[in-house]
Amino acid sequence: MLNESLYVDLFFGSSTVQEVFKLSSEAVLILKKASMNMRKFDTNLEELKNLWRNSNSLIEINENSDPYLKVLDLEGTTDQRGRPHPPQCITSREDRQIVHMAVTNRSVIPWTIAQHIESVTHYLVSVRTIRRHLQQSGLSARRPLLGLPLTQYHRRLRRQWYDERRMWVAEWNEVVFTDESRICLQHHNSWIRVWRHRRERMLNSCFILCHTGPAPDIMVWSSIGYHSRTALVRIAGTLNGQLYISEVLEPVVLPYLQGLATAIFQQDNAQPHVTRIVQRFFINHLIELLP
Repeated sequence: MLNESLYVDLFFGSSTVQEVFKLSSEAVLILKKASMNMRKFDTNLEELKNLWRNSNSLIEINENSDPYLKVLDLEGTTDQRGRPHPPQCITSREDRQIVHMAVTNRSVIPWTIAQHIESVTHYLVSVRTIRRHLQQSGLSARRPLLGLPLTQYHRRLRRQWYDERRMWVAEWNEVVFTDESRICLQHHNSWIRVWRHRRERMLNSCFILCHTGPAPDIMVWSSIGYHSRTALVRIAGTLNGQLYISEVLEPVVLPYLQGLATAIFQQDNAQPHVTRIVQRFFINHLIELLP
Protein backbone atom coordinates (compact mmCIF):
# COMPACT_ATOMS: atom_id res chain seq x y z
CA MET A 1 0.00 0.00 0.00
CA LEU A 2 1.37 3.42 -0.95
CA ASN A 3 1.98 5.78 1.89
CA GLU A 4 0.39 9.21 2.28
CA SER A 5 3.32 11.28 0.98
CA LEU A 6 3.57 9.15 -2.15
CA TYR A 7 -0.09 9.79 -2.99
CA VAL A 8 0.37 13.51 -2.55
CA ASP A 9 3.49 13.58 -4.71
CA LEU A 10 1.84 11.39 -7.32
CA PHE A 11 -1.23 13.62 -7.59
CA PHE A 12 0.41 17.04 -7.58
CA GLY A 13 3.80 16.15 -9.02
CA SER A 14 2.81 13.70 -11.72
CA SER A 15 3.55 14.60 -15.31
CA THR A 16 1.30 11.98 -16.88
CA VAL A 17 -2.43 11.68 -16.67
CA GLN A 18 -2.28 7.89 -16.63
CA GLU A 19 -0.59 7.87 -13.25
CA VAL A 20 -3.30 10.05 -11.75
CA PHE A 21 -6.25 8.06 -13.07
CA LYS A 22 -4.75 4.87 -11.66
CA LEU A 23 -5.34 6.21 -8.17
CA SER A 24 -7.97 4.32 -6.24
CA SER A 25 -10.56 5.80 -3.90
CA GLU A 26 -7.99 5.45 -1.15
CA ALA A 27 -6.15 8.44 -2.63
CA VAL A 28 -8.96 10.88 -2.09
CA LEU A 29 -9.47 9.65 1.46
CA ILE A 30 -5.79 10.19 2.28
CA LEU A 31 -5.88 13.64 0.72
CA LYS A 32 -8.86 14.53 2.88
CA LYS A 33 -7.10 13.19 5.96
CA ALA A 34 -4.15 15.40 5.13
CA SER A 35 -6.55 18.43 5.42
CA MET A 36 -5.69 19.70 1.97
CA ASN A 37 -7.38 22.78 0.54
CA MET A 38 -10.33 21.70 -1.60
CA ARG A 39 -9.93 24.73 -3.82
CA LYS A 40 -6.45 23.55 -4.68
CA PHE A 41 -7.86 20.07 -5.20
CA ASP A 42 -10.46 21.37 -7.67
CA THR A 43 -7.84 23.48 -9.41
CA ASN A 44 -5.70 20.43 -10.07
CA LEU A 45 -8.77 18.61 -11.39
CA GLU A 46 -9.20 21.48 -13.83
CA GLU A 47 -5.59 20.92 -14.91
CA LEU A 48 -6.38 17.23 -15.37
CA LYS A 49 -9.21 18.21 -17.69
CA ASN A 50 -6.83 20.28 -19.82
CA LEU A 51 -4.35 17.40 -19.92
CA TRP A 52 -7.19 15.14 -21.01
CA ARG A 53 -7.99 17.35 -23.97
CA ASN A 54 -4.33 17.72 -25.03
CA SER A 55 -3.42 14.08 -24.58
CA ASN A 56 -3.19 11.95 -27.73
CA SER A 57 -3.57 8.69 -25.90
CA LEU A 58 -6.95 7.26 -24.89
CA ILE A 59 -7.28 6.92 -21.16
CA GLU A 60 -9.79 4.35 -19.97
CA ILE A 61 -11.45 4.71 -16.59
CA ASN A 62 -12.55 1.30 -15.45
CA GLU A 63 -15.29 0.43 -12.99
CA ASN A 64 -12.81 0.26 -10.11
CA SER A 65 -11.71 3.86 -10.57
CA ASP A 66 -12.49 6.42 -7.94
CA PRO A 67 -16.09 7.74 -8.15
CA TYR A 68 -14.89 11.32 -7.76
CA LEU A 69 -12.66 10.96 -10.82
CA LYS A 70 -15.39 9.25 -12.86
CA VAL A 71 -17.56 12.34 -12.86
CA LEU A 72 -14.82 14.43 -14.50
CA ASP A 73 -16.17 15.02 -18.02
CA LEU A 74 -15.22 17.26 -20.93
CA GLU A 75 -17.31 20.09 -19.46
CA GLY A 76 -15.13 20.18 -16.36
CA THR A 77 -17.91 19.18 -13.97
CA THR A 78 -16.93 17.54 -10.70
CA ASP A 79 -20.40 17.15 -9.15
CA GLN A 80 -21.24 13.78 -7.66
CA ARG A 81 -24.08 12.86 -9.98
CA GLY A 82 -26.46 10.08 -9.19
CA ARG A 83 -26.25 10.68 -5.48
CA PRO A 84 -28.72 8.34 -3.75
CA HIS A 85 -31.75 9.88 -2.03
CA PRO A 86 -32.04 9.64 1.74
CA PRO A 87 -34.07 6.68 2.97
CA GLN A 88 -37.79 7.21 3.40
CA CYS A 89 -38.58 7.13 7.11
CA ILE A 90 -42.37 6.89 6.61
CA THR A 91 -43.52 3.54 5.31
CA SER A 92 -47.00 2.55 4.23
CA ARG A 93 -47.67 1.40 7.78
CA GLU A 94 -46.80 4.79 9.27
CA ASP A 95 -48.77 6.44 6.48
CA ARG A 96 -51.90 4.55 7.52
CA GLN A 97 -51.20 5.46 11.14
CA ILE A 98 -51.01 9.16 10.24
CA VAL A 99 -54.41 9.01 8.55
CA HIS A 100 -55.85 7.00 11.45
CA MET A 101 -54.74 9.60 14.00
CA ALA A 102 -56.25 12.43 11.95
CA VAL A 103 -59.57 10.62 11.48
CA THR A 104 -59.78 9.49 15.13
CA ASN A 105 -59.04 12.95 16.52
CA ARG A 106 -60.24 15.43 13.93
CA SER A 107 -58.67 18.45 15.64
CA VAL A 108 -55.20 16.96 16.14
CA ILE A 109 -52.41 19.22 14.91
CA PRO A 110 -49.70 17.94 12.52
CA TRP A 111 -46.99 18.60 15.13
CA THR A 112 -48.55 16.02 17.48
CA ILE A 113 -48.66 13.44 14.69
CA ALA A 114 -45.04 14.17 13.79
CA GLN A 115 -43.94 13.65 17.40
CA HIS A 116 -45.71 10.29 17.49
CA ILE A 117 -44.16 9.12 14.21
CA GLU A 118 -40.71 10.18 15.43
CA SER A 119 -41.15 8.10 18.58
CA VAL A 120 -41.98 5.06 16.44
CA THR A 121 -39.49 5.38 13.57
CA HIS A 122 -36.72 7.28 15.44
CA TYR A 123 -36.44 9.58 12.41
CA LEU A 124 -37.03 13.31 12.34
CA VAL A 125 -40.36 14.01 10.62
CA SER A 126 -41.36 17.55 9.69
CA VAL A 127 -44.82 19.03 9.98
CA ARG A 128 -44.76 19.66 6.25
CA THR A 129 -44.29 15.94 5.62
CA ILE A 130 -47.31 15.13 7.78
CA ARG A 131 -49.45 17.65 5.92
CA ARG A 132 -48.35 16.23 2.57
CA HIS A 133 -49.26 12.66 3.54
CA LEU A 134 -52.66 13.78 4.83
CA GLN A 135 -53.39 15.70 1.65
CA GLN A 136 -52.37 12.74 -0.47
CA SER A 137 -54.97 10.65 1.39
CA GLY A 138 -57.69 13.21 0.66
CA LEU A 139 -57.69 14.99 4.03
CA SER A 140 -57.40 18.75 4.30
CA ALA A 141 -57.60 21.18 7.21
CA ARG A 142 -60.88 23.08 7.16
CA ARG A 143 -62.87 25.17 9.57
CA PRO A 144 -65.35 23.16 11.65
CA LEU A 145 -69.07 23.69 11.32
CA LEU A 146 -70.43 25.63 14.28
CA GLY A 147 -73.61 24.39 15.92
CA LEU A 148 -75.71 24.92 19.01
CA PRO A 149 -75.59 22.35 21.85
CA LEU A 150 -79.09 20.88 21.30
CA THR A 151 -80.58 18.30 23.65
CA GLN A 152 -82.68 15.31 22.60
CA TYR A 153 -85.81 17.24 23.61
CA HIS A 154 -84.89 20.09 21.28
CA ARG A 155 -84.21 17.68 18.44
CA ARG A 156 -87.55 15.94 18.94
CA LEU A 157 -89.47 19.23 18.84
CA ARG A 158 -87.69 20.27 15.66
CA ARG A 159 -88.47 16.98 13.99
CA GLN A 160 -92.12 17.26 15.00
CA TRP A 161 -92.31 20.79 13.57
CA TYR A 162 -90.84 19.54 10.30
CA ASP A 163 -93.24 16.59 10.00
CA GLU A 164 -96.26 18.88 10.39
CA ARG A 165 -95.17 21.15 7.53
CA ARG A 166 -93.25 18.94 5.15
CA MET A 167 -96.16 18.93 2.66
CA TRP A 168 -96.35 22.72 2.47
CA VAL A 169 -95.78 24.25 -0.97
CA ALA A 170 -97.80 27.40 -1.59
CA GLU A 171 -98.08 28.11 2.12
CA TRP A 172 -94.42 29.10 2.32
CA ASN A 173 -95.06 31.98 -0.07
CA GLU A 174 -97.13 33.67 2.64
CA VAL A 175 -94.49 33.42 5.37
CA VAL A 176 -92.44 36.47 6.30
CA PHE A 177 -89.15 35.27 7.77
CA THR A 178 -87.51 37.52 10.34
CA ASP A 179 -84.37 37.34 12.40
CA GLU A 180 -81.89 39.50 14.20
CA SER A 181 -78.16 38.94 14.03
CA ARG A 182 -75.49 39.93 16.49
CA ILE A 183 -72.23 40.86 14.77
CA CYS A 184 -69.19 40.42 16.97
CA LEU A 185 -66.63 43.17 16.59
CA GLN A 186 -63.84 40.95 17.87
CA HIS A 187 -62.20 38.43 15.58
CA HIS A 188 -63.43 34.89 16.05
CA ASN A 189 -60.80 32.31 16.93
CA SER A 190 -60.67 30.39 13.66
CA TRP A 191 -57.27 28.77 14.09
CA ILE A 192 -58.78 25.41 14.97
CA ARG A 193 -59.03 23.04 12.00
CA VAL A 194 -60.50 19.57 11.59
CA TRP A 195 -59.30 16.84 9.23
CA ARG A 196 -62.12 15.57 7.05
CA HIS A 197 -62.89 14.19 3.64
CA ARG A 198 -65.32 15.78 1.26
CA ARG A 199 -68.99 15.57 2.28
CA GLU A 200 -68.04 15.00 5.94
CA ARG A 201 -68.92 18.53 7.02
CA MET A 202 -72.00 17.41 8.98
CA LEU A 203 -70.25 14.68 11.00
CA ASN A 204 -70.39 15.09 14.77
CA SER A 205 -66.61 14.73 14.94
CA CYS A 206 -66.27 17.79 12.68
CA PHE A 207 -68.43 19.98 14.94
CA ILE A 208 -67.17 22.55 17.42
CA LEU A 209 -69.79 23.96 19.77
CA CYS A 210 -69.96 27.73 19.87
CA HIS A 211 -71.52 29.32 22.95
CA THR A 212 -72.59 32.94 23.00
CA GLY A 213 -70.98 35.29 25.46
CA PRO A 214 -70.47 38.97 26.23
CA ALA A 215 -68.36 40.76 23.62
CA PRO A 216 -68.34 44.12 21.81
CA ASP A 217 -70.96 43.81 19.10
CA ILE A 218 -73.90 45.37 17.28
CA MET A 219 -77.33 43.88 16.53
CA VAL A 220 -79.32 44.23 13.31
CA TRP A 221 -82.82 43.00 12.38
CA SER A 222 -84.55 42.42 9.07
CA SER A 223 -87.28 40.36 7.40
CA ILE A 224 -87.85 38.87 3.96
CA GLY A 225 -90.91 37.51 2.19
CA TYR A 226 -91.54 35.75 -1.09
CA HIS A 227 -92.02 38.99 -3.03
CA SER A 228 -90.35 41.67 -0.91
CA ARG A 229 -88.24 42.48 2.12
CA THR A 230 -87.83 45.14 4.77
CA ALA A 231 -84.96 47.48 5.45
CA LEU A 232 -82.12 46.57 7.78
CA VAL A 233 -82.77 47.89 11.28
CA ARG A 234 -79.92 48.53 13.69
CA ILE A 235 -80.84 47.93 17.31
CA ALA A 236 -78.95 50.00 19.85
CA GLY A 237 -78.36 48.53 23.28
CA THR A 238 -79.69 45.27 24.68
CA LEU A 239 -82.81 43.96 22.97
CA ASN A 240 -85.84 43.47 25.23
CA GLY A 241 -89.59 43.31 24.71
CA GLN A 242 -90.21 47.05 24.88
CA LEU A 243 -87.29 47.86 22.57
CA TYR A 244 -88.45 45.16 20.15
CA ILE A 245 -91.86 46.86 19.88
CA SER A 246 -90.59 50.44 19.66
CA GLU A 247 -87.68 49.81 17.28
CA VAL A 248 -88.95 46.95 15.10
CA LEU A 249 -92.65 46.03 15.32
CA GLU A 250 -94.31 49.45 15.28
CA PRO A 251 -92.13 51.35 12.77
CA VAL A 252 -91.24 48.46 10.42
CA VAL A 253 -93.40 45.33 10.80
CA LEU A 254 -96.87 46.92 10.94
CA PRO A 255 -96.47 49.02 7.76
CA TYR A 256 -94.94 46.06 5.94
CA LEU A 257 -97.70 43.58 6.89
CA GLN A 258 -100.48 45.98 5.91
CA GLY A 259 -99.65 45.29 2.28
CA LEU A 260 -99.75 41.50 2.85
CA ALA A 261 -103.24 40.48 3.91
CA THR A 262 -102.52 36.75 4.31
CA ALA A 263 -98.99 37.04 5.65
CA ILE A 264 -97.74 34.71 8.38
CA PHE A 265 -95.16 36.31 10.65
CA GLN A 266 -92.24 34.10 11.63
CA GLN A 267 -89.89 34.71 14.54
CA ASP A 268 -87.79 32.50 16.76
CA ASN A 269 -88.29 31.87 20.47
CA ALA A 270 -85.77 34.41 21.67
CA GLN A 271 -86.61 35.92 25.05
CA PRO A 272 -87.60 39.39 23.70
CA HIS A 273 -90.02 37.74 21.23
CA VAL A 274 -92.01 35.72 23.77
CA THR A 275 -92.54 38.33 26.46
CA ARG A 276 -96.12 39.09 27.46
CA ILE A 277 -96.03 42.62 26.13
CA VAL A 278 -94.94 41.38 22.71
CA GLN A 279 -97.54 38.58 22.62
CA ARG A 280 -100.23 41.11 23.54
CA PHE A 281 -99.05 43.34 20.71
CA PHE A 282 -99.54 40.54 18.16
CA ILE A 283 -103.02 39.76 19.48
CA ASN A 284 -104.14 43.38 19.43
CA HIS A 285 -102.97 43.89 15.84
CA LEU A 286 -104.27 40.51 14.58
CA ILE A 287 -100.86 39.31 13.39
CA GLU A 288 -100.77 35.58 12.63
CA LEU A 289 -97.63 33.86 13.89
CA LEU A 290 -95.91 30.77 12.55
CA PRO A 291 -95.70 28.27 15.45
